[in-house]
Amino acid sequence: MTASTVHYPPGGIASAGVVPYDPKPSLRYAAKVGFQAAVVGTFVSTIQNALGTHTRGAPGFLTRYGGTIGIFAAMGATFALTESVVANQRQKDDPLNGVAGGCAAGFLAGIRSRSLPMAVASCAVLGAAVGVFDYSGQSIAGHNAGLSPEEKRKRFFKQKSQPPPSSEESDE
Repeated sequence: MTASTVHYPPGGIASAGVVPYDPKPSLRYAAKVGFQAAVVGTFVSTIQNALGTHTRGAPGFLTRYGGTIGIFAAMGATFALTESVVANQRQKDDPLNGVAGGCAAGFLAGIRSRSLPMAVASCAVLGAAVGVFDYSGQSIAGHNAGLSPEEKRKRFFKQKSQPPPSSEESDE
């Protein structure tokens, strides 16, 4: 192949107004999200260690609760890898990619409990949660995220309604 070879998605050139799909680097994304999830897992493990009663002291966040760090990292990496592989295969960026990633991560969490029904239920719950989040625009703030504080205040407080025009005023 030459350097000027252009690859189009299956089905031909994208129609006007549709942005062609840009493939995601799966392993890089999985490593990044896995590391971020491991940091969150370390925080959760530290909280568990602080609230737990044992004789291991400060190193207990690794020795006693280190599995929490591992499962968080594994779930994060599994989610990211599955989401990007599904997106690359489908060549679409839509909420179904997040549903697949959430389902894979939830299944992994359920398998940790050594129960297949728990794994299937976790797959459904986490997949649905991520799918709804992606479908709603990937924002917890909702539709008011781009509004100024003054506009938010005006929408929050009830506005006094104007009385309907009387028939005497409309006849003139």
